[in-house]
Amino acid sequence: MRAPDTVIDCGGLGKRYRRSWALRDCHLAVPAGRVVALVGPNGAGKSTLLNLAAGLTAPSEGMLSVLGGELPGSPRALDRIGFVAQNAALYPGLTAAELLRIGRGLNRRWDEARARTHLDGLGIPLDSRYGRLSGGQQAQVSLALALAKRPELLLLDEPLAALDPLARHDFMAVLLTAVAEDGLSVLFSSHAVGELEQTCDYLVVLVGGRVQVSGEVDDLLAGHRMLTGPTSEADAVAAGLPVVRDRRAGVQSHLLVRTGGADAPVGGSWRQQRIGLEELVLSYLREPAASALPGPSGAVRRAERVLQS
Repeated sequence: MRAPDTVIDCGGLGKRYRRSWALRDCHLAVPAGRVVALVGPNGAGKSTLLNLAAGLTAPSEGMLSVLGGELPGSPRALDRIGFVAQNAALYPGLTAAELLRIGRGLNRRWDEARARTHLDGLGIPLDSRYGRLSGGQQAQVSLALALAKRPELLLLDEPLAALDPLARHDFMAVLLTAVAEDGLSVLFSSHAVGELEQTCDYLVVLVGGRVQVSGEVDDLLAGHRMLTGPTSEADAVAAGLPVVRDRRAGVQSHLLVRTGGADAPVGGSWRQQRIGLEELVLSYLREPAASALPGPSGAVRRAERVLQS
């Protein structure tokens, strides 16, 4: 079977809960083979998008496909997708061995040896009850269950939120090993923006239920500059550039601008430097009207045709 070009395609996607929209007019095409960071403020629609992609809920409007054209929730999609819910919620009274037995019974693609090797390597006894494990151990059990499916796409909803720094490091080490060994695509939501630059190569920012930023991390970082210069010249500089954020403090101003990968054409009185991923994300979150999106996606149009057929 040919590997898919994209793992998530959506056009005009929306999800409404009673009178409020968790997602609205969402357009996104996520390429395969990436580790994707899904970030945004609370209530932005991150969990809703993950639940829709996993087939746990249905869209209220628009179109969504996964893994190159599969309908979320279909038998083929369920076989190929792993999902770890927020807080890694599993049955607290069951042992790790009992949870593996349930996973074996529910999944047609199942690698028991991989899950047992994973837990044994971390020193997690199979006879331990899930509810008595530490937060890091619970997260590892949930990850072991998801990876035992041998998924092509792994969806993780805030997997690091309740973990201490050491548990976060161990979790990400296991995850990135699976990515390297299996060519796994990963989409995970996280508030730990500072840690994403070392692990993720694709970024999606959701604000108010819509995609604000989407693209390769390297391209996004190369395509922005922070300009620092005299406030007396700030209006003239800002007038000729696409400004993401404009901060003025007394005689000095800071402008975050999109440059398309080159240095900005500004005078010698202005300094410019590249920024890190955390500063990029926070700047966009503070300016909801700004956006950095790719052009119209052929993948989105293909998804629309598939779901309409």
